[in-house]
Amino acid sequence: MNYGPISRKIPKMIHGGDYNPDQWIHYEGIWDEDFRLMDLAHVNVMTIGIFSWSSLEPEEGRFDFSWMDQIMDRLAAEGKYAILATPSGARPAWLSQKYPQVLRTNADRTKNLHGERHNHCFTAPIYREKTQHINTELANRYKDHPALIAWHISNEFSGECHCDLCQDAFRNWLKKKYNNDLEQLNHAWWTSFWSHIYTDWDQIQAPSTNGERSVHGLTLDWKRFVTDQTIDFMENEMKPLRELTPELPITTNFMGIFEGLNYWKMARSLDVVSWDSYPMWHHASTGHVNIALETAFLHDLNRSLKGGKPFMLMESTPSVTNWQSVSKLKRPGMHLLASLQAIAHGSDTVQYFQWRKSRGSVEKFHGAVIDHCGHEDTRVFKDVSEVGKALEKLDDIIGTSVKPEVAIIYDWENRWGIEDTRGFNNAAKKYPETVIKHYSGFWKKGVAVDIIDMEQSLSQYKVLVAPMLYMLRGDIAKRIEAFVKDGGTFVATYLSGMVNENDLCFLGGFPGPLRNVLGVWTEETDSLHPEEFNEVNVHIEALNGKTYKVVDMCDMIHLETARSLATYASDFYAGQPALTVNKFGEGQAYYIAFRNNQDFEEEFYGHLIQELQLKPVLEARLPEGVSIQTRYDENNTFIFIMNFTEKTQSLDIGSVDMENILENISEHGKISIEGYGIKIYKK
Repeated sequence: MNYGPISRKIPKMIHGGDYNPDQWIHYEGIWDEDFRLMDLAHVNVMTIGIFSWSSLEPEEGRFDFSWMDQIMDRLAAEGKYAILATPSGARPAWLSQKYPQVLRTNADRTKNLHGERHNHCFTAPIYREKTQHINTELANRYKDHPALIAWHISNEFSGECHCDLCQDAFRNWLKKKYNNDLEQLNHAWWTSFWSHIYTDWDQIQAPSTNGERSVHGLTLDWKRFVTDQTIDFMENEMKPLRELTPELPITTNFMGIFEGLNYWKMARSLDVVSWDSYPMWHHASTGHVNIALETAFLHDLNRSLKGGKPFMLMESTPSVTNWQSVSKLKRPGMHLLASLQAIAHGSDTVQYFQWRKSRGSVEKFHGAVIDHCGHEDTRVFKDVSEVGKALEKLDDIIGTSVKPEVAIIYDWENRWGIEDTRGFNNAAKKYPETVIKHYSGFWKKGVAVDIIDMEQSLSQYKVLVAPMLYMLRGDIAKRIEAFVKDGGTFVATYLSGMVNENDLCFLGGFPGPLRNVLGVWTEETDSLHPEEFNEVNVHIEALNGKTYKVVDMCDMIHLETARSLATYASDFYAGQPALTVNKFGEGQAYYIAFRNNQDFEEEFYGHLIQELQLKPVLEARLPEGVSIQTRYDENNTFIFIMNFTEKTQSLDIGSVDMENILENISEHGKISIEGYGIKIYKK
C-alpha cells in the first residue's frame, strides 16, 4: 500500500523547519538572505507562525498579517510551501492581563503568572474563544493561498490545569463515565480504603501535592481527563480549519513517549502524526547504538500511531540543543544518518527547530541551520545541504510503509498504572526502558516491529510481545487468547495481568485473565537491590544452556499447563521456573518471569525469529551497531542500511544487484559502510 504524499501540492520529501520571520521584521535584507540560503540548503517547506500571536494580534481584535502575507507570497513565488501553525502555545501578554482566568493553576492550587509557554487553561471559555477567533482569521486569509499545504496545531501540547473551571469539568467527565452514580465511582476507586468514600460530587478534587495522592483510580481518571480535555481543546482549535480548509491535513507535534498525554487517543484526531526528535547523540555513558535503538523505537511508535501511515519529523536539531545537560555537537556524518534514520522508519519529512538562531532569549543558543554569523560557510549548513540533496533522490519512497509480523505493546494507561502503584521495586520500575529492551531483540536482527496499545487489532501479526502488561483494559485478555489459539506467539513478562483499568487487583491469582493462556500462577514477586542479582539457567537447546543475570525484579511462579524452559540458580527459589512456554490452541505463550540486563532478550528473540521463520530485511548477519530497515509498496522495496558506530563495517547484501540510490550505482555481495554511514537500496 502507498499512502501518497502528505500534500498533493508537493509530491516530494519535505525538507525545512521552523521559521520565525516575525523576529526579524526590523532587519533590512534578512528575509532576502533567508530565501537565498533556503535554495542553497535545498529546503522546500517552512513552518511559520508557531509562536507569533503577539505579532499577528498585537492588541485585542487588531490583526496585522502584513509580514505573514509577504512571507507566504514569497514562498509561493520561490516555489516553496508553508505549514501554517496556530499560535496558541504562547499567548500575548494583553490576553493574560485582561483575562486572568486563562492562566494555569498548578497541582498545589497556586496560580501561575504570565510567561513561558503552554501556561494556559485548556478549559477556560475565553481562551477557547480567542484561539478559535485567530485560527478563523488565519484560515479565512490563507485558505486559498498556493503556498499553504498543511496546518500545525499549537506546539508540543503538555501540562495540566487545576483551576475551578477544570475541577468542574473533571467532575462532569466523571459523572458521564460513571453514569452519575457515586457508588459506582467509589467501588471503581476502592475508596473504602482509608475512609475515602465520596458522598457528594463536589468533594472530588484532582490529585494534588498537598491533597489526595493515594487513590490510584482517581489519579488514573485524572490523567485520562487531562488527555481528553487536551484533545477537546485541540479539536476546538481545529474546527474553523476543518470548515474552511477541509482538504488540508492537520497535525500537531508529539514528544516521543511524553508521559503526560495518551498519544494513541490524540492521534485519532489528526490527519498525520508528527513528532520532535532530539536524541543525545555521542553521549559517552549511553553509547551510539543504544541511542540509535531508542530513537528507532520512537520512530516506529510514531509510524504506528496512524496504523503505518508515514509521519513527519517536525523538529530535530541540525547541530545541538540548548536544554540537554551536555550540548554535544553532532560528529561528521551523524546529521545525515540521524535524519535518514527517520525516513527509514517511516517519516516523509526532515524538519528542524530552527531555521535561524534567535538573537536573544532562552533558545538563542539552540541549534539552527543559520548561525549568528548569518552565512552558509559553516559545517552545520553544509550538513543540512547534504540532507537536502539526499532527500531529493528519495521521492519514490514517499507514502511507502512496512507491514511487520511482530507487534510490541506500549500502552500509556498501563504506564500510568505502573508509575503510580506502590510496591515491588519502586526504584526501578522502568516500563518504557523495558519495552525498548524487548524491542532491541528484533531491531538488532533487522526484523520490523509495530508498536501498538491494547486497543489495536492483533490479527495481522505472528508475534505479540507485551512487557510488564500490569493493567488489562477492555477485552485485551480475550483477544490475546484468541490470537494465541489461532496460531500466534505471545510473550509476557513479570508484573503482568495484575489489575483492571481502574487499578483494582484481580482476585483469584495473577496473572489474572492471562492465567489460562500463559499456564502459570504467579505467587510472589521478589525485588533486588542494585548490588544484588540472581541467575537463571536456560534449558532451550538453541541458547546452549546459557546462564543469564537477573536484576531488579523476578516472579515466583507455579506451573499449571505450561512447561519450564529455565530455572533460578540461587536463593530460596532456586530450581523454580523462570521462563515457561504454554501450548494453547494452535499457538504458544511464553512467560519471562525475570528482568535481565538485555542479553537474554536479544538471544531469546533471536531464537524465536529462527523458530517462527520471521523474515528479516536481509539474511545477512548484522555487525554490532548496524541497523537495517525497509519500506515498500506494491511496486518497490527500499532497504536502509545504517552504521551507528564510528568504524567501517562490512556485510553481505546478497547476490542480486540492487540500486544504491544515494550513490547512483548498483551493488551486490559484500559491501562496506563507513562510520556513521548510510546506504539506501531499491530493489
